[in-house]
Amino acid sequence: MKHSNRLMAILFMLLPLCSLHSQENGAREDNTLRIMSYNIRNGKGMDDVTNYQRTADVINKVRPNVVALQEVDSVTGRSGQTDVLRILGEKTLMYPTYAPAIDYDGGKYGIGMLSKEKPLATRYLALPGREEERALLIVEFENYIYCCTHLSLTGEDRLASLDIIRKEAAKANKPLFIAGDLNAHPDSEVIKGMQNDFVILSNIKQPTFPADKPTETIDYIAAYAKDTTAFTRLSSWVVDEPVASDHRPIVTDIVFVQPAAKIFRTEPYLQNPVGNGITVMWQTTVPTYSWVEYGTDKNQLKKARTIVDGQVICNDLQNKIRLDNLEPGKTYYYRICSQEIMLYQAYKKVFGETAVSDFHTFTLPSSSESDFTAVIFNDLHKHSETLQALYKQVKDVDYDFVIFNGDCIDDPANHDEATHFLSELNETVGAANKPVFYLRGNHEIRNAYSIGLRNLFDYVGDKTYGSFNWGDTRIVMLDCGEDKPDDHWVYYGLNDFSALREAQVGFLKEEMASKPFKQAAKRVLIHHVPIYGKDVDRYNPCLELWGGLLVKAPFNVCINAHTHRHAYYPKGEANNNNFPVVVGGGYRMDGATVMVLQKKGKEMTLRVLNAKGETLQDLKL
Repeated sequence: MKHSNRLMAILFMLLPLCSLHSQENGAREDNTLRIMSYNIRNGKGMDDVTNYQRTADVINKVRPNVVALQEVDSVTGRSGQTDVLRILGEKTLMYPTYAPAIDYDGGKYGIGMLSKEKPLATRYLALPGREEERALLIVEFENYIYCCTHLSLTGEDRLASLDIIRKEAAKANKPLFIAGDLNAHPDSEVIKGMQNDFVILSNIKQPTFPADKPTETIDYIAAYAKDTTAFTRLSSWVVDEPVASDHRPIVTDIVFVQPAAKIFRTEPYLQNPVGNGITVMWQTTVPTYSWVEYGTDKNQLKKARTIVDGQVICNDLQNKIRLDNLEPGKTYYYRICSQEIMLYQAYKKVFGETAVSDFHTFTLPSSSESDFTAVIFNDLHKHSETLQALYKQVKDVDYDFVIFNGDCIDDPANHDEATHFLSELNETVGAANKPVFYLRGNHEIRNAYSIGLRNLFDYVGDKTYGSFNWGDTRIVMLDCGEDKPDDHWVYYGLNDFSALREAQVGFLKEEMASKPFKQAAKRVLIHHVPIYGKDVDRYNPCLELWGGLLVKAPFNVCINAHTHRHAYYPKGEANNNNFPVVVGGGYRMDGATVMVLQKKGKEMTLRVLNAKGETLQDLKL
């Protein structure tokens, strides 16, 4: 017994490890509950073989959060002195809770429950049964109460039990569910009476007994009626298991309502402020229908949502709403709104609560306004302390927008990891009120979520490279791709940046021939990997492709990153550069930098600061 207890303790210690993956899936999975009920006949199947591993396999295949079990022995002679529920708990990595109904064969016989979540409280009480006493097991969890029972074969006793169950359910202060073998058909007096106070969640049209060729429905999952607004049923089914017991298991999936205060996962952040429009993005913890309310007057707001081919884009965690036909130079108020979608089916949709944010503001640049200030970070590599130290040096600067020049959300392994630091970046610089541009560095290209990372941004022109005007300044952004040849072993044959780099040859030709570029008072080139300078990589395909165009390009400055060393190369001092090149530092506190790019009247300046606030470079461009 002591050995078994130690084994159980070890298994429960492993439970948090097993849940790490599920945590990556967000709150929707946390809010979803899979309820199961199974009369296991003490593990004895239709083949008259008692096999607890087979019973556990049935449960593991369903992967319930909680399962109510009936006909469970505890150290009886019939079970070979086995504590059946404890064994099933070990085999399913679930917490066992037992409720004996009668003494039997040297031990106990009754009902039980297995749960992924450790119960907060448990109790059981006797129910009437003329052939044998019955029991009601009540187990409380953080968000709900789950009850298990196995009712008498006698109709009068079943009705008497129903009265007891009804009184116990009325005491509940959270959603209450009950399941078990009720030994009653759907048209019986007890089931009809039960429906006065409970809503049956299981599919009563699917028979559950006998398991090999079921003809009777006697197993049920139900919810106390007063709590049904707290959740929505997603699905219910009978498991196709004809052998492991004389009953087939039943399963119901439900989703709990997400409180409005928990719907927003991130604050809104502004993207792509070009073409008299701007994009508002945010994430939610649950699938939602989302929109933005905006206007120059808080009392006269318009509503914007995303519609593609006649359909509203919704039922997702990522929200992207474009606000168009805005007036540059005017201050707009906006707030984000998200209503939970609990069920999205062809002919039925169920909505939950609605979250509404506080108001935020933004102002689009006017073509007549030539002044601006931008703050530029790079190579943060998810180092929060570096971000905060650098931001401390520019927090009093009245900037108009922010650029993160690559390797800031590096090597993203999963959505949660990417979102975590993205949120910190956005919240630190106030991206709810100031638009933010995210350029891709080589480390944004690496790891499992690198492709998914793109969904978190709204790139100018929907490409990782592009151009835009802020006032009379033209800003051109390029994407150099990775810093090693595509056939390098570390990429496993999954990279090919040749087409991307080649496409930017055409882009640069068109850009430099365009009116916005030619008529700009100042021109800024920005990309992550430097193609000019002493510290550039030997592998430099972008210089080979773009150098012939850039050698005559009238940029006032080129801003780069990647090397983790601040550097400055005046015009003509590095690989025939036709403009000054400034490279930002890395993530280490002793080498980190932040840049302030400022245009006032006809003058443009670029100031490079370190984490101590010391000015490393102050250029007039």
